[in-house]
Amino acid sequence: MVRVIVVLCLMAVLGNLVQAFLPTSQGRRSSAFMRLQMSGEVAISAKMVSELRARTDAPMMECKKALTETKGDMAKAEELLRVKLGNKAAKVGGRIAAEGIVLAMVQGNEGIIFEANCETDFVSKNPDFLAFSKSVAELAMKSNPADVSILSAAAMGGSTVEKTRTDLVGKIGENMSIRRFRKFGGGNSKLANYVHGGVGADRDVAGKIGVIVEYEGNADAARDIAMHIACNKPVGLNSKDVPQSVIDNERKIATMKAAESGKKPEIVAKMIEGSVQKYLKEVSLMNQPFVKDPAITCADYLKSTATEIKSYGFYVVGDGLEKKEDTFVAEVQAAAAKVAAAAGK
Repeated sequence: MVRVIVVLCLMAVLGNLVQAFLPTSQGRRSSAFMRLQMSGEVAISAKMVSELRARTDAPMMECKKALTETKGDMAKAEELLRVKLGNKAAKVGGRIAAEGIVLAMVQGNEGIIFEANCETDFVSKNPDFLAFSKSVAELAMKSNPADVSILSAAAMGGSTVEKTRTDLVGKIGENMSIRRFRKFGGGNSKLANYVHGGVGADRDVAGKIGVIVEYEGNADAARDIAMHIACNKPVGLNSKDVPQSVIDNERKIATMKAAESGKKPEIVAKMIEGSVQKYLKEVSLMNQPFVKDPAITCADYLKSTATEIKSYGFYVVGDGLEKKEDTFVAEVQAAAAKVAAAAGK
């Protein structure tokens, strides 16, 4: 009984500290948030609304309504906005939430795109982190490992890649990881690379977006297309290369939009197919307006330069990852939980 009273007193003191450190309005918002949690409802924060707006370009109030309707589910809210507002609510690129570096390196007829992550933008520019990432990428290109786990176990500088990584984590004081890589070449085709947001001494191969294209023909044209890919992030080389899962999702959205039109079934069917075909043109590389001359498509530009793109790949730093963000309130709550756990022993 005494332990329970001690825990309750400590939690009350910590709660008062939160209110003391936060401005009055923020304290009220925190209390409101806790009440919402207790009632089972979801608090829609300004940060969530801003994030959805950044992903969709939709008006702020529409974003808030969508998040409220979907109880804070970001993916469902984005899909709901696409149904309501059309394709303009599908902003290319998605959420970029983690830090790190992408390398796009070409040596002869072999190349690699490689991503390593860290916790902060500051460390992503650290010379030791950049040197480690480049060395591992070069090792992956030469040794041809099947996946990241095999690469991590590979020998490197008298040790292993994993041991070198953990030593670097200890030295810098921040976690870092090897996320993914993809190799290119090995045949008769030529390779071209492009890096956006170059970092450090190797800014020509290390940055925030890395692209490699496999081609035949003009080297300058291939690099132009690599730059276009970094800008427009196509889903497939041609419409037929767009994954079926992506097409199915687009068809689902088009169906929901067309259903709201109230038109005859045969017209609705045409609307759905037209919407899907329009989407496929927008996301396939050959059909996209060329970034340097939007009056022509990438296919037109390549034809004029007698160049053929056989394949391509690109990485964007942190694509699909979410950075952990701790607040003062969360820290206090975590401290209270630790006190409660200790008192319960």
